[in-house]
Amino acid sequence: MAALAPAGPRDAASAALDELSLNFTYGAPGPGNGSLSGAWYGRNQIHLFGVLLAILGNLVISISLNIQKYSHLQLAQQEHPRPYFKSVLWWGGVLLMAMGEMGNFAAYGFAPITLIAPLGCVSVTGSAIISVTFLKDNLRASDLLGMTLAFAGTYLLVSFAPNITQAISARTVQYYFVGWQFLIYMILEILIFCILLYFYKRKGVKHMVILLTLVALLASLTVISVKAVSGMITFSMTDKMQLTYPIFYIMFVIMIASCVFQVKFLNQATKLYNMTTVVPVNHIFFTISAIIAGIIFYQEFLGAAFLTVFIYLFGCFLSFLGVFLVTRNREKEHLQQSYIDFGNIPDTTPGRKAWRETNVGQNTTRFQ
Repeated sequence: MAALAPAGPRDAASAALDELSLNFTYGAPGPGNGSLSGAWYGRNQIHLFGVLLAILGNLVISISLNIQKYSHLQLAQQEHPRPYFKSVLWWGGVLLMAMGEMGNFAAYGFAPITLIAPLGCVSVTGSAIISVTFLKDNLRASDLLGMTLAFAGTYLLVSFAPNITQAISARTVQYYFVGWQFLIYMILEILIFCILLYFYKRKGVKHMVILLTLVALLASLTVISVKAVSGMITFSMTDKMQLTYPIFYIMFVIMIASCVFQVKFLNQATKLYNMTTVVPVNHIFFTISAIIAGIIFYQEFLGAAFLTVFIYLFGCFLSFLGVFLVTRNREKEHLQQSYIDFGNIPDTTPGRKAWRETNVGQNTTRFQ
């Protein structure tokens, strides 16, 4: 009997491929495939849990933004207003925002990026509804049309997102991290990022498209790392501990660093341009960047039918159009300080007004 040879790199690669093949499960063809039917629910229960977490998280963020806005309005009506960061109500909004972002973070551990990222439109439309109901903002015809389109787009996104279930283990992330698709994608992204950064820093070109493209390029790394970290935590709780692998901490560092630099460039965009313009453009750029990242890194559309991809993209288009209609030409109540100021503590001079844009503000570190 021949002696067993020691496992080499080829055996390790084969084992990783075997694990990947077991991680992917596709819905069998049938009338329920690609629609919200009973068969679809049976195959996608874990996806629906992630969708529910994302929707609830975005709704909580909408509530938090309106609470923070309301606290600013209350302080502005006082004869000697206090700094907003001393308001209990404002800190309550911050706490709710943190809870909402935790819901978004957890959602990536249960559903594909291409399903969770576009659901950021729920935050914008939800904020508009809440502001009309509780803050007595004007309800325009374009708001109703935008909300309808956004809800229709969300339905199509959830219905026709990839029917792929993938267990995110450390070995899976390592395999993708050194894959040729991701390496080529990273080289192109670094080149584009450096070119845009050169025009931004050296040439002083601070056009909104350049700033938000820099944000979107960083966002692609954010969603990749967020799904990896969230997925490995989920895998650790349901199967085998993954937090001892170095790739977990590499992804964690990438997640934090990309979020910090996103905040920097997005804050610059909000200082130079109206939020009514920044919000829809940022949502579109972020979502497109996240979808591309999910397709390339996690191969989330692998094996998807053309019609499914087309309807999914049409759902994205409807959600983009809905966000644009909700935010366009909205009356602005200028708040000189943002809902959450990531920079220095603001001036506390008595009488300083705390006015800014209305409810169209979005959290700058969205994992949407």
